[in-house]
Amino acid sequence: MARTMIGGVFAGAALYLIGFIFWGTPLSQLAFNRLEQPQSAALQQALAETLTTSGTGTYSVPATGTAIGDMAFARGPVAMIHFNTSGFPIVDGGSLGSGFILAIVTGLIIALAMGAVGSRITDFASRARIAVLFALAATLYTEIGQPIFNHFGQGYWIYLFISDFVGLSVAGLIIARWFLPRGGILS
Repeated sequence: MARTMIGGVFAGAALYLIGFIFWGTPLSQLAFNRLEQPQSAALQQALAETLTTSGTGTYSVPATGTAIGDMAFARGPVAMIHFNTSGFPIVDGGSLGSGFILAIVTGLIIALAMGAVGSRITDFASRARIAVLFALAATLYTEIGQPIFNHFGQGYWIYLFISDFVGLSVAGLIIARWFLPRGGILS
């Protein structure tokens, strides 16, 4: 069990590193549509004038739940805005630290799940299949479902799906390969 938990830490570190490669490097720009600077500044000003009274949160625009709002939503354009009133540095040390802790906890949860079946499924190919299929199921519904259910553009969500699928798969494969018992006894 201790070996499996150590594997969870290594898996979490790998998950974090893969997340950094996808999101902490210029590669991340593949996920976003771009506006030219004048349009970006105008939109940022409109957000500051409109949403700062409500504060940080996620907004569906136009608001629904009334006849006028529902008709405006059906007519379009529509947006889902993830909004932060105060902004933050592009490389935020606080979120990097919290993200590392989250990755380690995620790695430990994967290790617990893989450890639960590790004594019954002893060959690497079967363990790898479980790790990859779990990563696929977890990311496919939660991330590819967003553009399907919310009619958004798909680029960001596909990039997010790929980054999370790769990270979770690698984390599971690390545990399956090096940190589960070879036979039927947990170490």
